[in-house]
Amino acid sequence: MAKTYDPRMHTAEHILNAVMDRTFGCGRCFSAHIEKKKSKCDYHMSHAVSETDIRNVQDAVNDVIRSDLPVTEEGLSKEQADEQYRLDKLPSDAGGTVRIIQIGDVDACPCIGPHVVSTGTIGTFRITSHTFKDGVLRIRYKLSAPNTAE
Repeated sequence: MAKTYDPRMHTAEHILNAVMDRTFGCGRCFSAHIEKKKSKCDYHMSHAVSETDIRNVQDAVNDVIRSDLPVTEEGLSKEQADEQYRLDKLPSDAGGTVRIIQIGDVDACPCIGPHVVSTGTIGTFRITSHTFKDGVLRIRYKLSAPNTAE
């Protein structure tokens, strides 16, 4: 694995993607930069979102985190995974088994990165800023340490 992601931030990205797609029907982010201190995700959108929308997204992500859902993994054959998931981001040299990460009943997708074992260990999710330009919504976020409020 070329990238090394922080498990808390990476799992938060999965939850943010699920919330964004359920809320706006925009799919998962097409670009992400995941770091331990701050991260960003870019989404194709037809319009800018309101401050209320952003607060609602942040609240929904935190609701999932507070639910302390299990984060599990399962191996599927490439053929099985292709029937259920988009595999376009899968590396060309990926083997015959695809690792699926599932976060309770909130999200499931192919992924090679590290994750927490339950959402309750992520900490508080906070959207620090967002911009909309040329059909792209960029969301920047941070996490507080678990069991603290930032």
